[in-house]
Amino acid sequence: MYYIPDSSLIILFPAMLIAFIAQWRIKSTFNRYSTVRSSRGITAAQAARYLLDRAGLNYVSIEMIGGSLTDHYDPRVKKLRLSQTVFNSTSVAAIGVAAHETGHAIQHSTGYVPLILRNRLVPIANFGSNAAWILVLLAFITGYNPLINIGILLFSAAVLFQVVTLPVEYNASSRAIRLLEDEGILYDDEIGGARKVLSAAALTYVAATLVAISQLLRLILISRRRND
Repeated sequence: MYYIPDSSLIILFPAMLIAFIAQWRIKSTFNRYSTVRSSRGITAAQAARYLLDRAGLNYVSIEMIGGSLTDHYDPRVKKLRLSQTVFNSTSVAAIGVAAHETGHAIQHSTGYVPLILRNRLVPIANFGSNAAWILVLLAFITGYNPLINIGILLFSAAVLFQVVTLPVEYNASSRAIRLLEDEGILYDDEIGGARKVLSAAALTYVAATLVAISQLLRLILISRRRND
């Protein structure tokens, strides 16, 4: 009996298409350069360890985690976690990913403002993205439309999180490429391959931002329809 108008879903289609393309591109690009071995022959974990030590971050530990492309830096415990497909790989793709996560560790150590803001937004964004749709559903059930406006406000935090994520990710990638080149870990065409992998990864964050913005616009459209 109570539902969100299906016609509002059309707002999501362009962003979802871009998200699909982004996921396909990162997987295909990563797989392509996973077969290209670096001339130095060091693993991604070794490259990350070297870059961390050079940055004075010898206290940051590195550990392997399950999955594929689940790599991340955890600022709470100062650990750089590399996926099974990256940790022991000597490929250009894996080293690029490891260097990117090293970039996040360096951001954290230097107090990079967008990263600090993103970390502080995490609990608010998680709560807002989940609570918003619950409030919309309650608005449909109870007929109390102001709940939708509260949901819009909460979901805005999730959108802000995605927007702030963009400079954080692009900065980490630019740091990674610069470090790999300056430290002589990758050479010539290898740098180009790592750059392509990280550019493809960056597109996934752009897509996530577009999806979040589209969801916010959808909420606003629902609110206006209810008020009309």
